[in-house]
Amino acid sequence: MDEKAIERSYIFFPERELLMTPRDLGLDYEDVYFNTDDGVKLHGWYVPSRDSDRVLLFFHGNGGNICHRVENLKFLQALGLNIFIIDYRGYGQSEGVASENGTYRDAEAALSYLTSVKGINLGRIVLFGRSLGGAVAIDLACRHSFPAVILESTFTSFADLLRSFFPAIADAIKDKFNSLKKIKQISAPLLFFHGNRDELVAYSNGKELFAAANEPKEFYTIEGAGHNDTYYFGGEPYWQKIKEFVDRNL
Repeated sequence: MDEKAIERSYIFFPERELLMTPRDLGLDYEDVYFNTDDGVKLHGWYVPSRDSDRVLLFFHGNGGNICHRVENLKFLQALGLNIFIIDYRGYGQSEGVASENGTYRDAEAALSYLTSVKGINLGRIVLFGRSLGGAVAIDLACRHSFPAVILESTFTSFADLLRSFFPAIADAIKDKFNSLKKIKQISAPLLFFHGNRDELVAYSNGKELFAAANEPKEFYTIEGAGHNDTYYFGGEPYWQKIKEFVDRNL
């Protein structure tokens, strides 16, 4: 099986239709369209927070699209954060076909939009990456100096994630989304979240990634949480941990 077939079958599970928008939960937002350096037109939402100059750049996981994270946006905006969430190429209203290198280009383009178009200072941008989005955030943080990075349910590499499910495939993609190799390049403060009952990315895998990271760093275990329900199980302490981390570093 070639690399593109592996990506289509095992890594990316995009959905095109946007079933809801932030307005459905009472949030004002801007539809944003911007281009990558290889000419792909991407779509995202910018959700403003009154009287705040802090922006959280949100990279979601490998399934669905930005509409499946609308509830997250409401809670995060309530913390006094402007939110910019994007769909990778091939997801939602973003053009193109998803690929590993494509997600990295997409992240770079999103950051460029914030700094060049919105005029946001890099020192006021926090990265947030969930699952595969954590690997995207790690790659971006290797190339820029952010004041803070939040990683949730993030794996060491996609090969490690697949090894217990599809060992033959894992051996063929040993360098795909290899965050373990990259994370030592990050000097920004790091906050890790991981559910101790994560059925997709093993809790031990998240701890291994944390162990490889530089200080300052913090690992926050969410008791009883699986892969996609961390903020439900985390409850109010989860949101407060994010707020405290952001307040401390910005």
